[in-house]
Amino acid sequence: MSDIFWLNILIIGGIALCSAILLHITAKKFSIPTDVKEDQIDAVLPQANCGGCGFAGCRDFARACAHSTPTNFSTLYCPVGKSDVMQKVSRILGYNAQARKETCAVLHCNGSCQAAPQKINYEGLKNCRVAHLTTVGESECPDGCLRFGDCVSVCQFGALSIDKDTGLPVVDANKCTSCGACVNICPRHLFEIRPISENNQQVYVACQNKQKGAVARKNCKNACIACKKCALICPEITIENNLSDIPSSISPQEFGQKLKETCPTGAIIYQTQVKREKKNV
Repeated sequence: MSDIFWLNILIIGGIALCSAILLHITAKKFSIPTDVKEDQIDAVLPQANCGGCGFAGCRDFARACAHSTPTNFSTLYCPVGKSDVMQKVSRILGYNAQARKETCAVLHCNGSCQAAPQKINYEGLKNCRVAHLTTVGESECPDGCLRFGDCVSVCQFGALSIDKDTGLPVVDANKCTSCGACVNICPRHLFEIRPISENNQQVYVACQNKQKGAVARKNCKNACIACKKCALICPEITIENNLSDIPSSISPQEFGQKLKETCPTGAIIYQTQVKREKKNV
């Protein structure tokens, strides 16, 4: 081989070596020191990156925890890892993790295929968000579940499924992490992250129809008609826009069964969720 060939090899090799040295020096100079606690916290997180904690992902949540104070640490919570994970995080930081009630998503609609039968034939895209913009819904309830399952498709944990008989989404309390994905995706805001009592019970109004009673009942037999019977049982229950609201602070054990039996339309749901393993903080 000619001397020119070897000269080119040396030149290229020299350039590559100099570039590597410069890149190494630059990386060292401008590198951001790794936060040991941030790494430790990130290692115990579930890495679901669901956003249920209010941050973009698990790494951002770990960063927030690592730079938190004992006061604002109490506002941080991983809905996927729950108390078990938060206990590990608190140990890394030397803080005390506050006990939190178990929560689970609930659907504020009881408009099943039987109670709210199809009245119109929707032929558009089978997508709740699109249907919400283009139609009142096949049952003609302007606030009811559209039954196309956008919530099911966004649930990363398999906690939602469509019941073939009712057409409505069903929440599996054992799998629900309260990440809020269903809350954010539903165009009619039918989901709520609601506390579960110590006896694994919930009571709530499964209706969002704000029409007057007679009109609401034409579209759904299970619609709330704002009859105020529930408010007579518990003064904390309010009636607004033709709709009852049962605050999550109301005890399901004390009022649940009576509220369910008193409701003339079946709009009030009183249920015992599947018993979940309790986490000690």
